[in-house]
Amino acid sequence: MKRATSLLFLILFSTIQAQNGVPKDYFQNPLDVPIVLAGTFGELRSNHFHSGLDIKTQQREGLEVKASAAGYVSRINIQHYGYGKALYIQHPNGYTTVYGHLQKLAPKLKEYLRKQQYARESYEIELFPEPGELSVEQGELIAYSGNTGGSGGPHLHFEIRDGSQRPMNAQMFGLEVPDSKSPMVQGVFAYPIGDDAHVNNSQERQKLNLIPLDDGTYTTREVEACGEIGFGISTVDQQDGAYNHNGVYKIESNLNGDKVFEIDFQKFSFSETRHLNQLIDYEYYAKHKSRVQKLYREPGNPLSIYGQLEDEGKLNIKDSLDYQYTIRVTDFKGNEKLVRIPIKGQISSSLKKKENRETDYLASASNGLSAQRGKMDVYIPGGSLYQDAYLDINFTEDMVEVHEDEIPLHKNFTVGFDVSDYPAEEREQLFIARLSDYGKPIYSTTYKKGNRFTTGTRTFGKYFLAKDSIAPKVSPVNFYDGQWISGNETLKVKISDDLSGINAYRATVNGKFILMEYEYKNNTLTHYFSDNVITETENDLKVIVTDNVGNTTTYTAKFFRK
Repeated sequence: MKRATSLLFLILFSTIQAQNGVPKDYFQNPLDVPIVLAGTFGELRSNHFHSGLDIKTQQREGLEVKASAAGYVSRINIQHYGYGKALYIQHPNGYTTVYGHLQKLAPKLKEYLRKQQYARESYEIELFPEPGELSVEQGELIAYSGNTGGSGGPHLHFEIRDGSQRPMNAQMFGLEVPDSKSPMVQGVFAYPIGDDAHVNNSQERQKLNLIPLDDGTYTTREVEACGEIGFGISTVDQQDGAYNHNGVYKIESNLNGDKVFEIDFQKFSFSETRHLNQLIDYEYYAKHKSRVQKLYREPGNPLSIYGQLEDEGKLNIKDSLDYQYTIRVTDFKGNEKLVRIPIKGQISSSLKKKENRETDYLASASNGLSAQRGKMDVYIPGGSLYQDAYLDINFTEDMVEVHEDEIPLHKNFTVGFDVSDYPAEEREQLFIARLSDYGKPIYSTTYKKGNRFTTGTRTFGKYFLAKDSIAPKVSPVNFYDGQWISGNETLKVKISDDLSGINAYRATVNGKFILMEYEYKNNTLTHYFSDNVITETENDLKVIVTDNVGNTTTYTAKFFRK
């Protein structure tokens, strides 16, 4: 009997491994500290799924980052935003590992990078070394952890991608992440979907009251419903050693014991990631900043993370019948949380109908629409919206309001302005801005062609022409004009712009280009004297900073070094 049980276990284990199809002991932890996660794979972010593991670095920078497996550096990408300083290593087994938000690269990689940056006279750069040009061994130092790019705090962003550059859940490869905590359920919602469907006497979304039970599960009061309905859940997970609210691994639901919906976060492609906006209740997120995952699939949603779906996860509730709906949320370690929802099929006698507000502008998901008044126009191409929708579009004397940011957009729509009434010199300082919720103009990338200004955007809101006549500010941080700074390791200046934002900068010493790293989170430019390009005793520094409408500030100073 014992042998039979062992044989069954081996068969099941082999089957699971074959299904995953990934090596379990090929990749190692890229850090010398235990893995504690600030973010999980597939976690719901703004307009995208998180594509890696965010590994905590004990609230500090400078931890050694090591190659997770042998291979060669196939890409180096240095950006102001996004992943900041990032390395990509190609491995012989076809996988690629990615290391993001780095502070700096290891010496041999840094030397290669600096040479290219100085050759192109640019901090931002993307390089693709030849195979074998920058080979690394497993465990070899490749970089130091940091907080560059769009990072909200020091950590290492780590990814494993397949041969098609699709990100995969790194935990599937055997990386150990201690987790003894069950996921948390923050809210459960019911959605009438069909035209005549209703839940608890309403055709509007309904938030259900969760009732915790002694065994750690949840239930709700009996839901009265009829017609085609669906459910949604707001849920997060925590791993050991961290308080971060991270994403879960798997959600499934059952109706009367039969599986009707399944979703898991093992792998996805970057081309589909924006369709996250069809997975979540975007309108609820826009108003409450809480992401509710729909436990049914909307028409036209191509996400590959769905598993088994029965009738797209939608339920057809019939009058006078009783149902038991169950939601099971699981993390990668198998910890789970269960929600049981009793449903009574019952036609409502006092139905609160959904408000279907119609406007003059019906945007078709396939055909889009255009609108124009005076010197302002809006064009929403087909494919921008996921579903047909009536939109509020209002033109005033100097502003066009295109609905509210409660409907997701997949592609850019265009807002245009005729600026022929403005003098040519004034046009140079004009740009198209979106009005923030706090009443502040936010620069929207503005394309200028003759008398016409346009911007492409995926955010509904209020757009208008703004003027920026004030040049950026530049000031020294760790030196002053005429100072001896022989003991300095860096040369730092602060740059800022109060309206349209920084577009470009360039620094020279004695007329020769020097590399300065831009950190937008603290508005600093930093030059490292270890680059060994400044060799004179007396040095004339010039920093030129330009904003997004062309206003320019030139800062000059003299410093001395031995």
